Amino acid sequence: MAECGRVDSNTSHTMDKSITLPPDEIFRNLENAKRFAIDIGGSLTKLAYYSTVQHKVAKVRSFDHTAKAAAGDKLYEISMQEEVTARLHFIKFENAYIETCLDFIKDHLVNTETKVIKATGGGAHKFKELIERKLGLKVDKEDEMTCLIKGCNFVLKNIPHEAFVYAKHADSEFRFQTTNPDIFPYLLVNIGSGVSIVKVESEDKFERIGGSSIGGGTFWGLGALLTKTKRFDELLQLASKGQHASVDMLVKDIYGGSYGYLGLTGDLIASSFGKSATADKDFSKEDMAKSLLHMISNDIGQLACLYAKLHNLSRVYFGGFFIRGHPVTMHTITYSINFFTKGEVQALFLRHEGYLGTIGAFLKGAEEDNPNQYSWGENYAGSSGLMSVSPDMNPMQRARSGTFPFDMLEMDRLERQLVNLPLLQDPSSYIPDTVDLTEDALAREYWLYCFEEALDGVVKRAVASQPDMPEAALRAEKFRQKYRHKLQTLRQQPFAYGSLTVRSLLDTREHCLNEFNFPDPYSKIKQRENDIALKYYQKAVKSLDELSWEEKQFALVQGVLAGNVFDWGAKAVSDVLESDPEFGFEEAKRQLEERPWLVDSYDQWLERLKGPPHKCALFFVDNSGVDIILGVMPFVRELLSRGTEVVLASNSGPALNDVTNGELQILTERIAAMDPVIEAGLREDRLLLVQSGSSSPCLDLSRLDKVLAMVVRERQTDLVIIEGMGRAIHTNYYAMLSCESLKMAVIKNSWLADRLGGKLFSVVFKYEVPAGKPNKDCGAFSPS
Repeated sequence: MAECGRVDSNTSHTMDKSITLPPDEIFRNLENAKRFAIDIGGSLTKLAYYSTVQHKVAKVRSFDHTAKAAAGDKLYEISMQEEVTARLHFIKFENAYIETCLDFIKDHLVNTETKVIKATGGGAHKFKELIERKLGLKVDKEDEMTCLIKGCNFVLKNIPHEAFVYAKHADSEFRFQTTNPDIFPYLLVNIGSGVSIVKVESEDKFERIGGSSIGGGTFWGLGALLTKTKRFDELLQLASKGQHASVDMLVKDIYGGSYGYLGLTGDLIASSFGKSATADKDFSKEDMAKSLLHMISNDIGQLACLYAKLHNLSRVYFGGFFIRGHPVTMHTITYSINFFTKGEVQALFLRHEGYLGTIGAFLKGAEEDNPNQYSWGENYAGSSGLMSVSPDMNPMQRARSGTFPFDMLEMDRLERQLVNLPLLQDPSSYIPDTVDLTEDALAREYWLYCFEEALDGVVKRAVASQPDMPEAALRAEKFRQKYRHKLQTLRQQPFAYGSLTVRSLLDTREHCLNEFNFPDPYSKIKQRENDIALKYYQKAVKSLDELSWEEKQFALVQGVLAGNVFDWGAKAVSDVLESDPEFGFEEAKRQLEERPWLVDSYDQWLERLKGPPHKCALFFVDNSGVDIILGVMPFVRELLSRGTEVVLASNSGPALNDVTNGELQILTERIAAMDPVIEAGLREDRLLLVQSGSSSPCLDLSRLDKVLAMVVRERQTDLVIIEGMGRAIHTNYYAMLSCESLKMAVIKNSWLADRLGGKLFSVVFKYEVPAGKPNKDCGAFSPS
């Protein structure tokens, strides 16, 4: 963290020049910054910049197999290559630090080509001369409200779990909303000094439909007069400790209880500050601050509700410096909205609402790069979590504690547009994750412990994957420290990055590995296992073809399940694979649970196979090696033989030992060379290999490659197959699709198996038919 110098006791806006800002913690990749934007409010500065990031990626390339292959020849080679990608950086700090931060930017600015910095916010004019003098960039001012809306649209579209409901007394205070594919229309209530109420109808169409002069400035100003407290955050701290009923006149103070005829409870405020007119006593600062906060919040809440009702809008987002993630503010706003709408409208807050103006200003300056033509993803390795900087700590305290009060958001540009799977029954209610660890304390503690325990193994694997790089051990140690810090943060603040799930823990680990140039720690393991499994492919297919039709169908399913056992992401399996390299396909079959399985609708699936073939099956595949080659490919071969087209969707980027699209292309070509059914499928365009758009061991069906979605529509897909514990149990177990679906997985975690009422290597085989088609009991369990 930064070392802070002494703060001048006479001013809160002058920092000692001894402050240092570590470049690996803040202003990352600044030397490659291409474009800047800044949003300066009354107390906070938000800076945005776009940079290019150079990092390593693992590439696979097929060897020439025209000549007869020798016994020890590998199927493909792996090379580490440098790749340049785009990243957005957003940094938030107090205006007290602006000069120091500008100096740092100036000293580290190397490769920028821009001559302009886009600026918005009330402080943009105040600091215009300072910015131009320090950075040598022309300040180009943008309309504040336009920037705000642009930024809001951007985060709602690109950051899952951006919006949340705040419930103070619930087990989980933060309840994150699923990303709705259609974000419009909505109401944005921006509470700054005053209040602006904006109706947003599309990307470029919005209208300020109302507002109020009674806003955050009113709370601050009256609060300062009443309490002699000049700092906004300190005023909120006073309010959090106060009892408003000491100052406010309640219904029961007038009627002795509730007023049932009008439906008014006794604890309802009848008159804000009503008791101060008659009571002959002094009121505490805390009580007055609490009363004032209720008065302002209730007024804003009622106003927001009236406009929402007038314009028939159910989504109301609150932002502005009055909110700033303060629990006491969010609670009072929420209470007000619930009261005035009787629960029909929810008060929604945004994880990154402090960055909306900066993001909008940046987008205004980047229109020539078409930023909206891409999808973006939050980089957990470089982002601070929600509430990461305590609002209770003022700059003086932070300076003494040696903590620089910055907050960061990083977003990586994805080289493809991500969209919903067209076969989701209701995209607006789709939730990828089966269990929300934010709300399940026992599960949360177990999985955090589990990932912490696995950390040494991941570090060891990362170092082993780069034997020719002597500095790999140092990078791996840095990865360990960073990921452990993330886990500690999530233990204290499970809501830091939205809903905490097994998926988010896995994704955070992948982001941290990439951060320290470990793009594919399992690449050599995958290569070895693919080479071995290919040698057994023809034998496996031949033995299947010798079975009767009914025996063959069961053997095919058993093969997919046995293949799914080979998962290096599961400790129970990785321990076996480490200690017994000879552990093979037949041994895996013997490990499987006997029927009836934990979830068993195989009989229904068998009956369906006796009917007409499916037109097209979309198969989300899982692991490399035995899984894809000896489990999935024979199953695919059978579908093709039935006359069903098959789309194999594999990861765009590496995660654990999951097969990537690049690897699958090479494997499939090799299998086609020895299997006429697969060869014909490829040649006749009935077998397609498409990347999913994901680089995760789990699967979010609301963020898939647009090309895959187009193929699904064009092929009139009527069967979706999801394989693996990450894709079919941790995520998508309850996903409702508009076509038939098959979810197959083996439980390879003893704690999860016990919770589900099963045991290690229990089987989940879940065949589902959407409503409106003949349906059978397909089995169910509740992992929560």
